[in-house]
Amino acid sequence: MQIENNFTIGFIGLGLIGGSIAKSIRRVFPNYHMIGFDVDQAALVEAKEEGTLDEISTDIEQDFRSCDYLFLCAPVQYNLTVLEQLKENLSDKCILTDVGSVKGTIHRKIEQLDMEKNFIGGHPMVGSEKAGFSYSSDRLIENAYYFITPSAKVSEERVKEFTSFIEELGAITIILDSKRHDAFTAAISHVPHIMAAELVHVVKNMDTDDGILKQLAAGGFKDITRIASSSPVVWEQILLSNRENIKELLCQIKDSLEHTIRALDCSDGTYLNNYFKEAGTYREAVPDSAVGLMEKSYEIFLDIPDEPGTIATTTTLLALNNISIKNIGIIHNREFEEGVFKIMLYDDEAAQKAKKVLEDRNYRIYERK
Repeated sequence: MQIENNFTIGFIGLGLIGGSIAKSIRRVFPNYHMIGFDVDQAALVEAKEEGTLDEISTDIEQDFRSCDYLFLCAPVQYNLTVLEQLKENLSDKCILTDVGSVKGTIHRKIEQLDMEKNFIGGHPMVGSEKAGFSYSSDRLIENAYYFITPSAKVSEERVKEFTSFIEELGAITIILDSKRHDAFTAAISHVPHIMAAELVHVVKNMDTDDGILKQLAAGGFKDITRIASSSPVVWEQILLSNRENIKELLCQIKDSLEHTIRALDCSDGTYLNNYFKEAGTYREAVPDSAVGLMEKSYEIFLDIPDEPGTIATTTTLLALNNISIKNIGIIHNREFEEGVFKIMLYDDEAAQKAKKVLEDRNYRIYERK
């Protein structure tokens, strides 16, 4: 897509997602003019000093009038409030978009305000348990699915233009109506976050005064419940915004769990066997290479002897091969995974390089599937 260098892009909200999109645009289109607003002044100053932003907004109603694209990247309810401020202050040429994981709420508000000709909803399928501009990356949306949910009245030409723009940032676009989008994300993101939080509550409620379960739950349990550490404020808004789809799926889960309870009561091994077999078969068919809605962790596990200096030797070996380590840990509870030493890397390329380096030195490596 060829766009003039005087193209102006605005951001309201410059956290993890907004910051990452802004950084991606700066990398791919270095001459575009970018202006940003956020309640976190430190994030704005950091973005300006590092060159991501050209200008800091102090007045939402006035400062975004020249924008060709305007990204709403604040929490859902804040975005809805901002729409009313923007209604009379956007040029006809401006395409307004958002990055929220729930689309129905903002689409309905856009319809109420008669802003459909300027609105194309968006949702990059990326995320992290970390939040804020300091965690943003100019590669976060690269090779990630990016939902595009056009309003009913926006022109097809503008949709093609915006879709092409997102693809030039490296994302993989999927055009979908807002209702189907919200049903899909309820299943692959919103309900899994609830289930992860519920698993943590189960263990928390069973724990002893001295916190023994907290210690025993390290390792696999902490990995599968990692998303339970996501922002409570963000997830409160997401769940309330998509409550009907989430309720429907939770009711289905409730019915399925009742079947499982009956199978336990009746010692129905056939049902339990099929329950795990069907789940395992479907999970194995889920591609491992695609970038999904929840941040993937890149980890390798290895056995090391319980001797002084072995951890330092291992990490130094990786450092000498220019491999950056995100985190390390000793796995004390290995009931469901092999390898005493866990090394977390930043991406798949680093993980594969680390694996080769260590295997060449006769380390035994385990990969979690």
